[in-house]
Amino acid sequence: MDGEIRIFGGGSMKFSTKAIHVGEEPNYEVNGEVVSPIHLSTTFARRYPEVPTKGYEYTRTSNPTRGALEKKLASLEEGRFGLAFASGLAAETSLLLALLKKGDTILASDDLYGGTRRIFESVIKKFGVDFRTVDFTSTASFETEARSSRIIWVETPSNPLLKIIDIAKLSKMAHENGSLLVVDNTFATPYFQNPLKFGSDVVVHSTTKYISGHSDTLGGGIVTNNDELFEKLKFHQNAVGAVLSPFDSYMTMRGIKTLSVRMREHEKNAMRIAEYLLEKNKVKKVYYPGLEDHFNHEVAKSQMKGYGGIVSFALDLDREGIRRFLRNLKYITLGESLGGVESLIEVPSLMTHASVPREVREQMGIIDNLVRFSVGIEDVDDLIEDLESAFGAI
Repeated sequence: MDGEIRIFGGGSMKFSTKAIHVGEEPNYEVNGEVVSPIHLSTTFARRYPEVPTKGYEYTRTSNPTRGALEKKLASLEEGRFGLAFASGLAAETSLLLALLKKGDTILASDDLYGGTRRIFESVIKKFGVDFRTVDFTSTASFETEARSSRIIWVETPSNPLLKIIDIAKLSKMAHENGSLLVVDNTFATPYFQNPLKFGSDVVVHSTTKYISGHSDTLGGGIVTNNDELFEKLKFHQNAVGAVLSPFDSYMTMRGIKTLSVRMREHEKNAMRIAEYLLEKNKVKKVYYPGLEDHFNHEVAKSQMKGYGGIVSFALDLDREGIRRFLRNLKYITLGESLGGVESLIEVPSLMTHASVPREVREQMGIIDNLVRFSVGIEDVDDLIEDLESAFGAI
């Protein structure tokens, strides 16, 4: 593919146009719907026993609404094949079951979402798969490890420290050693970053987050350009059955249509918030890839078109002080997850990464006073006023 999806008889489309139109082309032979309908049927009638109608037989295997979403996800990531799952973790588990066997090794970034780490340590390990972590921002530290790894798994930006990993450099090393590179692109979204263009074999998403964008539907996605990988993943999607429902597929497509608009606003607000936090004496450190002093900022500039909507920061407060700070927020909601239009804030050590042993968290840099802020698209002046009030209360 040349990175541009062609529909409606020809013209090439940019991102915002693809987000609205791909997978939802009007079917003039039926009703000409502008919006792809929700196909709730779990089974599909046949005229002949051996011939599924238009390829559809059972919704776990394939469904027109989910298929429309999968086409849209692939187009946004500039990939050929997309698959949609019941959650981000369902997508990851299906991928791992499809690609790993006893004796294989996963080499993952040290700064990793707690739920993903839990799959690696508590689920996949039971099947004889080894799991190791490494700091991928240091080339020397993983060159040796990479040689024996079936899968190299990274988040960039990472969760929650927003580490930036050079995808092109890592993909070259992975392929030289016969490894597959999987990039979790949830934080950046396909609007700001397309890992497949830099050599990644597979891209995964929690579509629950920015892609859906409204904190009202759960989902996960996988995109690849590799025919063989796709066939394996498609088989396991059907065999395992952790597929996205037609209704959630519709809701996810509905959210995607405003992805570019929302991401521009998320990024604009996040940069203002990051700059504001730099000036607060109760803030010890600010993590945001858009700041020039952020580690690997230059790499971010080279592979991203924007820096996203997540800001993490360390407070110069004890646990009670942090609780007081959080209690005094009005517009910014204390809650897990991220990527919705509303602002959400959390303490990783007590929430999203609580399942990670304390000594491992601290080694990763996830200290007790670290806060992760998913900056929403409210008026940024209101968000700053809210933070100012909370700082005043401590």
